[in-house]
Amino acid sequence: MTVLKRFHDRVAVVTGGAQGIGLATAKRLAEEGASVVIADRAAAAAEAAARQLKTEGRKVMTVPVDLENCEGAVGLYKTVIDHFGKIDVAVHNVGGTIWAKPFWDYAPQEITAEINRSLWPTLWCCHAVLPHMLAVGRGAIVNIGSVATRGVNRVPYAAAKGGVAALTAALSLELEASGIRVNCVAPGGVNVTRVTPRNPAPPTDADRKGFGQVMEQTMRDTPMGRFGEPEELAAAICFLASDDASYVTGQTLYVAGGGIG
Repeated sequence: MTVLKRFHDRVAVVTGGAQGIGLATAKRLAEEGASVVIADRAAAAAEAAARQLKTEGRKVMTVPVDLENCEGAVGLYKTVIDHFGKIDVAVHNVGGTIWAKPFWDYAPQEITAEINRSLWPTLWCCHAVLPHMLAVGRGAIVNIGSVATRGVNRVPYAAAKGGVAALTAALSLELEASGIRVNCVAPGGVNVTRVTPRNPAPPTDADRKGFGQVMEQTMRDTPMGRFGEPEELAAAICFLASDDASYVTGQTLYVAGGGIG
């Protein structure tokens, strides 16, 4: 099979790139010629991913960073500019539900934690990368949303990912004449192996019941009747990041086996 080289001589940043969808995307971008920056607060996992890619001859560096705050996002993109001098592609993938239970059972601090994890990193990263892209009049941003905007037991996460979709649509209008495109990929259920837990506490019976109900709803609302693979999400993300999608902006692409949010 011929490997596309759509990202030759381009610099691509993938946040949350140490595992799952982010890692699959980093691999695909690197295979297609990009110099890839894996940004993740799981520093050991990011370094392990980078070592693997380097053994395959890929161009990759890591930036250990917490993106739940403005300073982290600004620092990330400053580091990339200092090292490479440009940013062509930004994939904002940090996020993931922590708890699964009825909304009224969430403690206030848990609601805050869900928003901190799944909205702020994308919001801050868009804000931080744009000055660099605007300065050269080009760039592609792909934000990662979710079909969980229509789902059970994850209201705070759904609100966060709904915010990501709204951010994408509204920001695209402000960027319409800038040469910068911004789109969103909304995954459904995906087979991922997590190297860092979202919730380090042991699961309770309520946690197991809540996540069981999430899985049941996910399968019920997925016409293809299966979970996706990270590589299937990476293919869609890389399409939107590439010049093949040069006439696409402000869109949310559901990559969810026929499911929608």
